[in-house]
Amino acid sequence: SSQLSSLPLQILFYVNGIYYIFYFLATLAMIVYKSQVFSYPDDFLAPDLAVLFLMAILEVPRLYLGCKGNLTEEEAPLGLSLGITVGSVVLCVYLLAWQTYVLWADVVLNAVLLCAYGLESGLKVTVIAAFVS
Repeated sequence: SSQLSSLPLQILFYVNGIYYIFYFLATLAMIVYKSQVFSYPDDFLAPDLAVLFLMAILEVPRLYLGCKGNLTEEEAPLGLSLGITVGSVVLCVYLLAWQTYVLWADVVLNAVLLCAYGLESGLKVTVIAAFVS
C-alpha cells in the first residue's frame, strides 16, 4: 500500500494557520486604526468587522477538515475544506476591494492570503484526484 497524503499540503495547512493568526490580528488592528483616524461611518464598521470574524470562524473548520482529509486520505473532508476555501476567498476579496477604507497594508495582507488559498486549493485538487484514482 502506498501513502497518498501530501506533505507539502500538510506544511501549507500549518503555515496558513500561523499566517491567518497574524492576518486576523493585523486586519483587526487596521480596522481599529481606520475607525480612529478616518471618519469611518458607523454603518460600515460593523459589516467590516463581521466579515473578519466570519472569516476567522470559517478558518478553523477549513484547516481542520483539510488536515484530517489529507492525513486520513479521505476525499470528503478535503472537498468540504475546498468548498469552505471558496467562501473564505470571497470574504478575502471583500476585505481587499470592497471594505470602507483599503490601505496598502490591506492589499499586501490579502494578496498573500489569496496566493496561499490558491496554492492550497491547487494542492487539494491534486490530492483529491490521487485519492479517487
